[in-house]
Order: sequence, then structure tokens, then C-alpha cells
Amino acid sequence: MTENKTKPTSASVDDFIAAIENPRRRGDALVALAIYKEVTGLQPVMWGPSIIGFGSIHYVYESGREGDMPAAGFSPRKANLTFYVGNEFEGAESLYARLGKHKKSVACLYINKLDDVDLAVLREIIARQYAEETS
Repeated sequence: MTENKTKPTSASVDDFIAAIENPRRRGDALVALAIYKEVTGLQPVMWGPSIIGFGSIHYVYESGREGDMPAAGFSPRKANLTFYVGNEFEGAESLYARLGKHKKSVACLYINKLDDVDLAVLREIIARQYAEETS
């Protein structure tokens, strides 16, 4: 089996965010960072070159592949903000319906800019996903 490439690093989260060229994306990353710190009560850690993670969980797939990943996290990518949240937690459908402009995949939420969404709803999505992952 191949080794998981996304691992915690010693890179500075503050330096990573400061290096984001787009001022709006940089500002949104700072807001997201504050939300995650508040929700998790944890300090951020860079996972790989571009994921800001909080905490860690161990997973094992039916295939036998296993590894560690952030219990909560996001990435301020060039195209959008990517939040690593699913839709298996209680009330997910209702929350996503109230969130605002976004795109969703199985395990990711994509938002162009935080002005497009209700931050209280986003905070609740992050909190419920984190509670699901750490319970």
C-alpha cells in the first residue's frame, strides 16, 4: 500500500496564509481560521502544503488502507475555499439549504467567497462535522 502523502508538517499556518496573493482569499482564510479555532479549541497545523487542519483522526477503510487525517480542516485554494465537511451529520440537508451560494461533493464544500454564505450556518456545519468526527 502507498503511504498517505498528506501529513502534518512544521510549516507555519500564519506564513501560509500571509503568502496568499488574493487579498479577499487571504481575508476569508483568516475568518475561516478563527471559526475553526473557536469550534475545535485547537491550534492549526499545516497538513501537506495547503491544508490547514485541526486535530487528527485515524481511519481504516474496508480495503485495509489506513492513515491519519485532520479531524477538521480547510484549504484556501486559488479557485475557492475548500472545507472538508461531509453531509452525514444530523441536520446536514437543512443547513446546506440555508448556507448560501456553494458547491458540494461527498466530503468537500466549495465556497468562492465568504460573503456568499451565512457564516453562522457555516460555523454550525463545521461544528457538527467536527463533533461527528470526534465522537
